[in-house]
Amino acid sequence: MTHVNPAQKQSEKALYGGTGSRRITVRDIAAAKERAEKWPMLTAYDAMTASVFDQAGIPVLLVGDSMGNCHLGYESTVPVTMDEVALLSAAVVRGTRRALVVGDLPFGSYQEGPVQALRNATRLVKEAGVGAVKLEGGERSAHQIELLVQSGIPVMAHVGLTPQSVNAYGGYPVQGRGEEAAQQLLRDAKAVQDAGAFAVVLELVPAELAAEVTRSLHIPTIGIGAGSACDAQVLVWTDMAGMTDGRVPRFVKQYAQLRQGLGDAARAFAEDVVGGAYPAEEHSFH
Repeated sequence: MTHVNPAQKQSEKALYGGTGSRRITVRDIAAAKERAEKWPMLTAYDAMTASVFDQAGIPVLLVGDSMGNCHLGYESTVPVTMDEVALLSAAVVRGTRRALVVGDLPFGSYQEGPVQALRNATRLVKEAGVGAVKLEGGERSAHQIELLVQSGIPVMAHVGLTPQSVNAYGGYPVQGRGEEAAQQLLRDAKAVQDAGAFAVVLELVPAELAAEVTRSLHIPTIGIGAGSACDAQVLVWTDMAGMTDGRVPRFVKQYAQLRQGLGDAARAFAEDVVGGAYPAEEHSFH
């Protein structure tokens, strides 16, 4: 009988860098919290990009309604439809083997109440094959979360700055500043946990408050502009990889400059075509 030491078992179970080949599940996410393991999450909107991130070991991929801003050409996430999320979520699922794929419920797909939320979440699970869904809101969305979880659909919650409410906010302000706002954010985080969410995104929240929330919950917190104390961190992949044009939010760290590189490649191709260098003999058939 082969002996496996505890350190090796821990390594095999790790969300990032683990050796398992099966799909990651919400049980794995819960176990990572118990191990105090930090983990990364990225957005993805197509099969090819998702396959790159999956092969890089990213354990959770969010098919976010951020597709509106960075993939579909909308000015905000508000116009994104269920059809669009379903289509792109299915592509991401097809492009991955290990990552837990989370499909975002877009604005207007769950605000009417739990029954509407269940109908649309069920569509993402059945048609797209996602392993979980995400929706925005704390106390106001608790009943939706509760019904989805009772129906067998894992839910990732999202509190703090909720981009679908951009028109109400009048922009994208930091949330939870001041005693009253901080207490409300804590109530929201505990409400989604009590409703059965397996994780909660904290967006644009003061780092100290995010740390307090993380200590207060037994489910993992996923930070985006919420400091380093969260259990996990998420970025929109086009921001992370330098594909976004113009300014990016303060919390973004760019790990590449793909927009410049892709533009350079396109210009080099164009110049070869105009100058007659492409296609060359080795690119031709006879």
